[in-house]
Amino acid sequence: MASHLRNCRAAFAAALTTALLAPIPVTAAEASRPQQGSSAALCTADQDRTLAARMSKDIRAALSSRAGSVSVAVHDTRTGLACHLAANRRYDAASVTKVLMMEAALRRAQEWSRNLTAWERRRIRPMITTSDNTAAGRLWNDLGHPYLNRFLRRVGTTSTTLGPYGRWGLTRTTAADQMRLLGVLTGARHARDVLKERARAYGLRQMADVRRDQRWGVPAGMPHGVRAHLKNGWLPRATLGWRVHSVGVFKGAGRTYRIVVLSHGNPTMAYGVRTVERIAQAVHRGLNKGRAAGQGLTPESEISEVPDGSVEPDGETWDPAA
Repeated sequence: MASHLRNCRAAFAAALTTALLAPIPVTAAEASRPQQGSSAALCTADQDRTLAARMSKDIRAALSSRAGSVSVAVHDTRTGLACHLAANRRYDAASVTKVLMMEAALRRAQEWSRNLTAWERRRIRPMITTSDNTAAGRLWNDLGHPYLNRFLRRVGTTSTTLGPYGRWGLTRTTAADQMRLLGVLTGARHARDVLKERARAYGLRQMADVRRDQRWGVPAGMPHGVRAHLKNGWLPRATLGWRVHSVGVFKGAGRTYRIVVLSHGNPTMAYGVRTVERIAQAVHRGLNKGRAAGQGLTPESEISEVPDGSVEPDGETWDPAA
C-alpha cells in the first residue's frame, strides 16, 4: 500500500508539473488590462471617483507580470467603492467552502428557533479556525445538498455549485458569489435578513480566530486598528496548478470592507500567496491612506506547500485526518 501511494504521489507530481508547463489560457497580466474598446472601470465609487481610479490602477499594477488566472472583488461600505475583476470566473473553492457551511448551519439553527447545538459548535470552530477537514466533512453531510442549495439561493449566488459525491472542496464558485457570502456576515443589503446580528457576530468571531500560520492572504497590508476575519483555501490539482484563495471582512476605524481574491494556475502555493497579498496590499493602502501597515507580506519561509486537504490528491485516496 505504501509503495502504491508513493507511486500515485509521483504520478500526481509529474502530471502537475506537466500541466504547469503548459500555457495558461488567461493570465493575470491579461486580465489586469482593460478590454480593448471597453470603458468599464475595474473599480467604481460614486462618492470618491479619485479613489476608484487610483485603486483600479494599483490593482492592475499588483497583477503586472503575474502568471495564472486571478479574480478580485472588493466592497467598502464607507465610500461605496466596488471592484470587480473577472468576478464571474469559476474556481474550485477548496477550503473557502467552509464559510458557506458555517453560514448555512447558523441559518438552519435560526430557522429552527434554536441555538447552535454543542455538536455543531464542535465542528464549526475547528473547521474555520484550524481548517479541520474531518469536522467540515461531518458538517457537510449533516447539512446535505438540498439545504445547502436552498441557502445559496436565499443568499442570491448565481454560479456556485456544490462539489459532487461529498467532495466539498470541489465546490465551484466565483469572486462575485464569495462577496455575496461575506455580505451575509456584514449584513449587506442583499443579505440583511439571512442571519441575525448575534449569528453574524458568532461567524465573524470564528474567522477572526484563524490560527497564525493560516493568516496569510488578504490581511497583507492591513493597518493597525483594523481586524481581519478571514478564510483561505490552497489546493493543487493535476490541471490548473495551485488554487490559492483568500476571502476576508475587515472592520475598524469606522469602516467595514470585504476583499475576495481567487486564483488558479499558480506554479506553487507561495507564488499564489504572493499574488493575493500584492492585491490585498493595494486595497488596504488605498482605503487607509496615511495609516501604517500592521501586517506585511508573509515570508516565503513561512508558507507551507502542503495542500489544505479539502480534496484528496489526484489519483489516490487520501484521509485528510491522517
